Parts: sequence; structure tokens; C-alpha cells
Amino acid sequence: MAAQRIGILTGGGDAPGLNGIIEAVVRSLSRQGVEVVGICDGFEGIFNRRTVVLDPARVSGAHCEAGTILGTSNKSGIAGREEEFRQCFASLGLDGLIAAGGDGTFAGLQKVVNGLKLIGVPKTIDNDLEGTEFTFGYDTACAVVAEAADALRATAEAHRRVMIVETMGRTAGWIALGGGLASYADVILLPERPFSRAKLAEFIRSKKADGRRGLIIVASEGAIAEKEEASIAFRVEGSPQAERFGGFSERLARWVEKECDWETRHVVLGHLQRSRPPTTTDRFLTLAMGVEVSRMVADSDWGKAVVYREGRIKRAPISDLMKPPKLVAPDHRFVQLAQALGIFI
Repeated sequence: MAAQRIGILTGGGDAPGLNGIIEAVVRSLSRQGVEVVGICDGFEGIFNRRTVVLDPARVSGAHCEAGTILGTSNKSGIAGREEEFRQCFASLGLDGLIAAGGDGTFAGLQKVVNGLKLIGVPKTIDNDLEGTEFTFGYDTACAVVAEAADALRATAEAHRRVMIVETMGRTAGWIALGGGLASYADVILLPERPFSRAKLAEFIRSKKADGRRGLIIVASEGAIAEKEEASIAFRVEGSPQAERFGGFSERLARWVEKECDWETRHVVLGHLQRSRPPTTTDRFLTLAMGVEVSRMVADSDWGKAVVYREGRIKRAPISDLMKPPKLVAPDHRFVQLAQALGIFI
């Protein structure tokens, strides 16, 4: 039997842990005599046939780095180019494809999955992919939020201020929820839970009346008040997500000052949530996922995804990753924990 050549790509936004997947896959597959070909810049690397052969020496130590050594992109979609994609992929002479990506990556692959030997690895700092309980990169993003909130608490109390930390999260508030909970924030605002301005103002005033020197609010960029729309900063025509959210925390800060008579500042974390090296939790997750992927290749178990469920790494139909975004449920245990602590959520 001829030696296998398996491709691996990283698509969509970068996430801490992508390099861990790459290193774990390459090191474990190389022990099986499988050649791993890295596809550069996501789908662009397939359309433009940009690849690099990966071996253990080339990926050594990559697991502790942020970003992705293969590069990534969310600019080249497959829609309308399905046949071109199939032809370009066929020309690479690969026996299968390992794709680490989020909702955009798997939505694109859904159009060409038939006839393609594919293994999916769910990735997003937003943790909003169905089919897996947690995605790698999420823990690291939450750690960035928690550390920022913890640090800002000192200046909030020093100056008698409210500090608002704005996180990523257009439609799903997982990062704000996880980071806010880990930092014991006073207020957590999510897209899934439109808040009452009257109740929030009452909550903040009560804290001030109790003698609190400072207050920490962690809010998703897509958070909204009841009967209001999300804050749109600008639009990028031709983009899959033309509307770019932004400005919520700044507007909220001015509102808190006016309604609660409490000096307020805001901090937008933005891409800092992507740029930190992965936490130990994310390193364990990507290591275990990468090794399981190599076993799936050995078993010729294509058309599957490697997921985290019930505390273990498992295999699941790749179609499980091709569903609408996973949102924070009203009774999710994280929400219940926040409520038990007296956090406004």
C-alpha cells in the first residue's frame, strides 16, 4: 500500500491552539509513515495551490505559540466555486483533508463534503459551534478577559469608577460569560439576554449606595438592551459579515455616567483575545484532539469530526459542526452560577 499524503488547513479567524493541533497531528501521523502537507492560508491555499510539507522538526515547539504557522483566511469562500475547489484539491494529490475551522469553514465545506475524505476539528474562541461542548481557544480567550477585568478592578476602586470590559461575541456571549464569571464581574451582558436599562441602573445605584468604590462590567460587543438593536460601527461591503459591531461599551459608559452619576471608563479587548499563547487547558485539548485525528486517519474513519463531549474526546459526524451557532441557553449552568453570586446578568 502506497504511503498516504494527508493535507491539513486552518480556516477562519485564528485561535490559540491551532498550532497545537498542527504539531500533534504531524508528530503522531509521522509515526505512522503518513506525510502531512500543510495548506497555506485556508481555502486560499487550495485555490492557489500553496502548500508546504510538514515534519516533526518543522513543527517542533509550535504548540506554545499563538496564531497558526500555516496562516489562515476568511476571504475565500467556496460558494459558487464548488467545482473549482474539487479540481484544485484533486490536483494536490492528497488522500484526505484535516480541516480545523469554525462555522464559516464548515459551512463552506458542507458544499463539497460529498466525495471528499474529510476530518473536521472544531475551532473558535467564541465557543459557538454545535456538536462540541467546548472549542479550543475559548479557555484562552476567557483567560484574557478575566485577567483584564481583574487588573481593571484595581484602578476602578482607586478612582471610584465603573470599568466596562468589551469582549468579542456578535450573537453568542460565551466569552463574556466565561471571562466575566471567572473574574467575578459585577455585571455580565450578553447578546442572548437583552437587559432592562431600568433594572441595570437600579443595580448600579444600589452598589454605589452600599459604598462600593468600583464596579466591573463585562459585556459582549453584541449585547443589547431590551427593544434595541446591536451597535454597528461600520460596514464592509462584500464581506460575509458586512456589519461590524462596535461602540456598545462606549455608549454604555456614557449612559451609566448620566443615569447613575458614576464616572465610567471602557476598554475594548478586541483581537487581544486571539493573540495570547494557549492556556494549559487548550494545550491538553488540542494535543488529545490531534492524536485522535491521527487514529481516525489510521482507521480510515472519514466524514467525522473530533469533538469534546462529557469530559472526553470523541468522534462524531462532521455534519454536527454544520448547524446554526450554539447560543447561551437561559438556564445554562454558567448563568446559574453567575446568578448564585449575585451578578447582574
